Amino acid sequence: MKKLFPTSVCGSMPRPQFIRDLLSQADELSEKNVDETLDTSVNYVVALQESAGLDVLTDGEWRRKSYIGVIADLASGFELSTHPVDNRPLTFVTGTVESTQPGFIAREVSFLKGITDRQIKSTIPAPALLGERLWDAEKSSKAYSNREDFVRACIPILRKEIELIHSAGADIIQIDDPYLCLFVDPKVRTLYENPDRAANFAVDMVNELIDGIDANFALHLCRRAGGRARREVFHQGGYDSIIEMLNRLTVNHLTIEFSSPAAGEMKVLQDLRDNFEIGLGCIDVTPGMVDSVEQICDRVHQACQYVDKNRITLNPDCGFAPGSGALVDMDEVYQKLKNENAAAKRLRDYYR
Repeated sequence: MKKLFPTSVCGSMPRPQFIRDLLSQADELSEKNVDETLDTSVNYVVALQESAGLDVLTDGEWRRKSYIGVIADLASGFELSTHPVDNRPLTFVTGTVESTQPGFIAREVSFLKGITDRQIKSTIPAPALLGERLWDAEKSSKAYSNREDFVRACIPILRKEIELIHSAGADIIQIDDPYLCLFVDPKVRTLYENPDRAANFAVDMVNELIDGIDANFALHLCRRAGGRARREVFHQGGYDSIIEMLNRLTVNHLTIEFSSPAAGEMKVLQDLRDNFEIGLGCIDVTPGMVDSVEQICDRVHQACQYVDKNRITLNPDCGFAPGSGALVDMDEVYQKLKNENAAAKRLRDYYR
């Protein structure tokens, strides 16, 4: 029988400074030394999640320079640089995208399988997200005349990696998509000639990506809640405006953010297909904000008014390391995850 209210993280965990330094200097160091240090470090971040009591773990995405730019670890055709203000990695498509190193993310999964007996989640960026972030009219148009052509070119690269991730033993393959959630914001919608067409394109690309692959897929409806760690703008608007698109997704699971009032009313959950498993974002990722066990339970109780309890899993709103430049306290995150686990235990007793 499936456990009530299983607990997980969304993906990334805070990166200590030595991890950021290691990734930025990786080209200057021996591959053996980098790999050995990362192996030891991932053991630590997995042990932290296990100690907090989580049911589903990730490697914290500690091997990746960028959660979006990870595509450049799989394929050629990208120009790598750094942001002039905060030195975070920047990636742009400048040439034809071709698979060169399939298996980069799958190797993360293989390592995780060897160090934990918990369930494993692996994350991969959504195709349309790559188009939004990595295609630039000036830099990219010689290779791809428009954004959508570039997105379509990424599908075979990502699909091959998903097949390898599945073969490596990932229990959940999560597709991260902040792009789709842009269309919850009325102000953002005015920037598009046809916002519904753009949102439907994002959904079509996800469905094409996973078509025919017999794996457990989740889509993280990331509203850039993690941007709160960098004091970025959080997009306003409830999920009502994209419900039709969400119901067309062929994934098994929606990871959806609800710890902020800006996300709108949970009542919208009743408009989702009843065969979606709901990963309820019920833990605030904002630095300095530690939700109590009671606050987390209250959010889950609200969700249970609209979704069967057996369909709900618990997770933070977003990853805990939003962008390589974000500084997030590891002990604070550990406390948040402990509270998540404690809330799940209390909820299981209540709904038993």
